[in-house]
Amino acid sequence: MNTNTIPIDKTAIRNAATVIVLRDRMGEPSILMGQRGAKAAFMPNKFVFPGGAVDAGDGAIPLATPLNELCHSRLSDNAPDELQQALAAAAIRELWEETGLVLGTPGTWNDEPPQDWRGFADTGHLPAAGDLQFVFRALTPPGRPRRFDARFFLVDAGAVQSDLDDFTHASDELSHLQWIKLGDARRFDLPFITEVVLAEVASRVTEWAAPESVPYFRNDDEASLFLRLRGYPMPDD
Repeated sequence: MNTNTIPIDKTAIRNAATVIVLRDRMGEPSILMGQRGAKAAFMPNKFVFPGGAVDAGDGAIPLATPLNELCHSRLSDNAPDELQQALAAAAIRELWEETGLVLGTPGTWNDEPPQDWRGFADTGHLPAAGDLQFVFRALTPPGRPRRFDARFFLVDAGAVQSDLDDFTHASDELSHLQWIKLGDARRFDLPFITEVVLAEVASRVTEWAAPESVPYFRNDDEASLFLRLRGYPMPDD
C-alpha cells in the first residue's frame, strides 16, 4: 500500500469532505441528513450531510475507481495538487462511519486496511470514487472554534452498495439519520452554507452532467469571496 500521508495540524484550517446522497432523483428526490449533537464543538444541533476532516492516511487508501478527470482537475483549482485522492477517500470513509452506507465495489484489500477502514473492508468492498461529483466548496469563516476547507460531493443513491435504509453500522456522531425530501429540507435547523448547497443540489437533480463550474465560498481573514472553480476538461480522444 502507498504510505504517503498528509500531515494534520489541528490548529489550522483542515481539509474536509462532505457527501450529499441523492435518492429517487427522477421521482421525489430526497437527501440523507443527520443531526449533530448538542455538545458538538462544530455546528451543534444542526442537521448536516455526512462528512468530516481528511485523516492523515486517507491519501494512501486505494480506490477501486478514481474520481472522474474533470472533478479531479477542479479539486486542484485554488488548492494543492495531489489532495484529490485523499478527499475522495475521506468522503467515502465519512459516509461509512456516520451512516453505515457503502460507496464501493466488491473486492478484497491487498493489504491490511487501517483501523478506521476495517469495518468498511469487512463488508467485502473496496472504496470507489467514480460516481462522486464535486459540486461545492466552502471555507469556514474566521472566528469559529474549528475551521474547515470543505469539498461537497454529490452522489446518486444508486451507487451505494448497501441497504439505503439500514443505518445499524453508523457511529453515534449523527443522530436522527433520515431521508429528507429535497423540498422539505429547509424546514430543519440547517447551517447557512448547507442552505446554499441545497440550492446547488436542486439545480442538479435532473441535469446530471457536470456543471460549467463549481461554486467556492472562501471566507478568510481579508475578505469573503465567491469564486468559480472550472478545472480543465480533458480533450476527447
